[in-house]
Amino acid sequence: MSILDKHGKIERNLTLLFVGSLLAVMIGGIVEIAPLFYVKNTIEKVEGMRPYTPLELAGRDIYIREGCYLCHSQMIRPFRDEVERYGHYSLAAESMYDHPFQWGSKRTGPDLARVGGRYSDDWHVQHLIDPQSVVPESIMPKYSFLATTPLAKKNISAHLSANAAVGVPYSEAMVINALPDLEAQADPDADTSGLEERYAKISIRDFDGNPKVVSEMDALVAYLQMLGTLVDLKAYQQNENLR
Repeated sequence: MSILDKHGKIERNLTLLFVGSLLAVMIGGIVEIAPLFYVKNTIEKVEGMRPYTPLELAGRDIYIREGCYLCHSQMIRPFRDEVERYGHYSLAAESMYDHPFQWGSKRTGPDLARVGGRYSDDWHVQHLIDPQSVVPESIMPKYSFLATTPLAKKNISAHLSANAAVGVPYSEAMVINALPDLEAQADPDADTSGLEERYAKISIRDFDGNPKVVSEMDALVAYLQMLGTLVDLKAYQQNENLR
């Protein structure tokens, strides 16, 4: 009896086919999953990564609440067309503090993984208030209410604590000072010495143009302006050029 005949016998026998499929899946699963139990971290650490500041974290919540992730991905794939348009491909470590991650699966609008610093705060504010005024072909809805909505911030310490519980390295000092740190980042006249000590590579300014109130617009723009700015990608680009 040839091997093909034996294979045909398995295909015609539902029980044998089920048992064989189950064994194949179990063996494949063990081979893929078992090694991970012996690896302390599957994400390569990169210099510069830090947890979100309280203001950035609040902005990320607004980004998720308004469904921005449905039209904008935050994952630049390692393909020439994507790298030339959006910048260096995304590194796994850049999403290590995201719960949930914002990789996305659809791009109605451009990828935002490296949007930080590409546009001014004024551009972002105007784009959110009236997208078509800066990008005429845009189908993005207006989010003008963000500029007039005070940011809900009383539970920000608890939010940091929840993230710390799932592995984000927020220190006790970060949790305790969450509220003053949030307010200080949006106030260029505030004492920010402690804030800058706790968070590296941080932008401190009035993001929405209205210093009288910390608005949801402040938080969202602070989050957008941070995206893709923490990791120095020059070393990665030099290594790739040497290959």
